[in-house]
Amino acid sequence: MAGVKSRAGFIWAALVIASLSGCAGGQDEVPLDTLTAEEIFKRGELSLETSKKPDEAIRYFSEVERLYPYSEWAKRSLIMQAFSQHKAKNYEEARGSAQRYLDLYPAEEDAAYAQYLMALSYYDQIDEVGRDQGLTFQALQSMREVIENYPDSEYASSSMLKFDLAFDHLAAKEMEIGRYYLKRGQYTAAINRFRVVVQEFQTTTHTAEALHRLVEAYLALGLNDEAQTAGAILGHNYQSSPFYDDSFRLLTGRGLSMEAQGQSWLSNVYSQVIKGNWL
Repeated sequence: MAGVKSRAGFIWAALVIASLSGCAGGQDEVPLDTLTAEEIFKRGELSLETSKKPDEAIRYFSEVERLYPYSEWAKRSLIMQAFSQHKAKNYEEARGSAQRYLDLYPAEEDAAYAQYLMALSYYDQIDEVGRDQGLTFQALQSMREVIENYPDSEYASSSMLKFDLAFDHLAAKEMEIGRYYLKRGQYTAAINRFRVVVQEFQTTTHTAEALHRLVEAYLALGLNDEAQTAGAILGHNYQSSPFYDDSFRLLTGRGLSMEAQGQSWLSNVYSQVIKGNWL
């Protein structure tokens, strides 16, 4: 009797396991073209929530668009497809889907998000400072489009923040190259890089150091007027910076002052600073 109960229990457990297995694979067994657009879309949402990899969700959303191309669900699936592709780090595909959404539905509420996704796909590829900065420029341009085209959207403030960070990233690249030249005694090449930061990236966190490096480079070349003028700008805007203290010691140690001298591109910058038109 005990043996019969044991066998019955084993058979029941096997049936339960088989039933559960069937449920797990049931989604794939049903042809998607027999489901409604909403049903496929819901499967995509569920897959996105429960799976660590968005690949299956991407497939469901793309199938909605393919099988029901003119439906409201196709429109919703397209933006979700772009989101899922971005989540999967398929940035080029995400940009393609987001651009198609903008082309097809430019006046829809999610157009702002599509534009933001495009910008984000560039921004999230910005890597360490030493790499090519082409993606940074594209991120800046795309973030600007979000800010200008959708200023009242919830994505504008995030785009502004990321725009500033990407802008700072470009300045960091110029500083890295400038320091490289400076350490090797290639002072003219270094000055050209630091000048770019002072003139084009003056709102970034790198301007104080750029001015200090200009003091170093100009002193090394014996161009004392330019060195003093760079120091004067540094003193006018960044007296609390440690770079100000470094430049002060360098200049006063040579009997020079942190006052604008002579005529140069730095003299023009100094004049703008005094007039309050810069920084």
